[in-house]
Amino acid sequence: MLEARAAVKRLQVYRPPLAGRRGLRLDFNESTIGCSPRVLARLRSLDAEALARYPEREPVEAEVAGFLGLDAAQVLLTNGVDEAIHLLCSTYLEPGDEAIIVVPTFALYAIFAQVEDARLIQILSGENFAFPLEDLLSRIGPRTRLIAVANPNNPTGTVVAGEILLQVAQSAPQAAVLVDEAYFEFHGETILNHRVRPANLFVARTFSKAYGLAGLRIGVLAADAGQMAMVRRAASPYNVNAVALAVLPEALRDQQYVENYVAEVRRGRRLLEQELKTLGLHCWPSRANFVLVRIGPAHAEFIQTLRARGILVRDRNTDPGCEGCVRLTVGSEEHTRILIGTLREVVETLGLHGEVNA
Repeated sequence: MLEARAAVKRLQVYRPPLAGRRGLRLDFNESTIGCSPRVLARLRSLDAEALARYPEREPVEAEVAGFLGLDAAQVLLTNGVDEAIHLLCSTYLEPGDEAIIVVPTFALYAIFAQVEDARLIQILSGENFAFPLEDLLSRIGPRTRLIAVANPNNPTGTVVAGEILLQVAQSAPQAAVLVDEAYFEFHGETILNHRVRPANLFVARTFSKAYGLAGLRIGVLAADAGQMAMVRRAASPYNVNAVALAVLPEALRDQQYVENYVAEVRRGRRLLEQELKTLGLHCWPSRANFVLVRIGPAHAEFIQTLRARGILVRDRNTDPGCEGCVRLTVGSEEHTRILIGTLREVVETLGLHGEVNA
C-alpha cells in the first residue's frame, strides 16, 4: 500500500484560518487597501493570448534585480516567500542535517525543514523576544545547514541588527542563512545592500504585504550568483504565474503608491501602540505592519467579540512565549481608527483592564 514518507507523516499540519473571512481583514497582515491602480489597469489589459502562453520569468527577474540593485543571476522570482523557503530546504538539507530557528517565528521554516527530514533546533527568544545570539551561536555545528531568521519577525514585530545577522552567517559558512524580509518596507532597513554579504546569506522579499499582491503569490529570493544557480536547479521554470509576472513591473514603477501606504501604516502603528498602552494592554514595539498584544486568558473571547463587530484578528496563543497573545494587523489610517474605536468598546465590554494589569 502506498504510504507517505515518515518525515511527512510526522509533520504538524499548518492550517491558517482562512474560511469565512468577512469583515475588516486585520488577521493576515495583508494590505487593507489593495494594490496600485496601475496594477489593476494592467490586469484589465490582459487578453486570452497572455494566459494561453507559459509564463516567462527571466525578463521580469531582470527588472526586479535592477530595482534591488543586483544582477539578474542573483535573484529568483518565487511563488511567494513560502516557495523560497521550500527551495532553500530542498537545495541544502539532507536527512539528518540540522535547521536552526528562533521561536516564536513563521511556522513554515520548521515545516519545510522537517519535510526534508532535517533535525529541527528551536531556540526560544529572550526576554521581550530579544534575539538570543549567544544561544544560537552555541548550537551551530558541522551538521547545521539552514538558519532562518525573519527580520522583522512574525508574530512579534521585533528586529535584528544587520551586524548580528552577518555574524550568524559568518559563524556558519556551511549553512544557508535566510533573512526573511517579508516586512522590509515597514521597517526600512535591509541586509541586502550591505557592502559585504557572505555567499551563504540569502534574502527573501514578498510583494504580498506593502504591494497588496497577496492573491498573486509572488516573492523574490536573492543571494550570491553561484548559490542562486543551485537553487534555480530545484525550481520549476514556470513557478510564477503569467498574471503575476505581467503586473509586477507596474507595481514596482508605482513606488509612490507603496510609500504612501507604508507611511499610513507607520503612523497607524504608533497610534495603535499608544492606544493599547492607554487601555492597559501590554504590547511589544513593532517594526512590521502588525502589533502583538497580550490579552490573557480572555484572548479567544476577545477575538470572537471583535469578529462579531466585523474585525478579524489573529490568535497567536499557541506560539512559544505568546500565551494569551493576539496579533493585530495595521492597515490604512482609516482602518486603524476603526480598530481603535472598536478596541475601546471590547476592552470595556470584557472588563480587560484589571485582568491584563493583574
